[in-house]
Amino acid sequence: MPLSYCVKFSVIKLQKIKKNSRKLVEEANALIKTLKVEDAKKLLKNDNYLFIDLRDYRELIKNGKIPGAISCPRGMLEFWVDPESPYYKKKLDLSKTFILYCASAWRSALAAKTLLEMGLENIFHLEGGFEKWKNSDGPIDAN
Repeated sequence: MPLSYCVKFSVIKLQKIKKNSRKLVEEANALIKTLKVEDAKKLLKNDNYLFIDLRDYRELIKNGKIPGAISCPRGMLEFWVDPESPYYKKKLDLSKTFILYCASAWRSALAAKTLLEMGLENIFHLEGGFEKWKNSDGPIDAN
């Protein structure tokens, strides 16, 4: 085989995770405010609260969402909430108290911590996420 066809292979060393996702969520939960599903149900029609669904669009289509919730993909939250961002969305009204949720309350815990770090204070995340909401017979809007 001609030398030009030889490929040099090197051993790839895997990176080591020093803090896993479970630990990140645990640390976030120690800092943020968690709202029980039964308490969240009572706030559903209160205009001072804004439910924010952080799940992927495919999750919304498959499972529906909490009535009146605004869909904001987790990867865009920091940009949509920041008035100085070119991606800012006025529908994420900073005068309201945010109730963040995802499927199982992991993404929402990390998101709530991030918003705290950005300086927002009126932030909750929904205990158990959408799964707990659904299992407690919370109302759901189908898409």
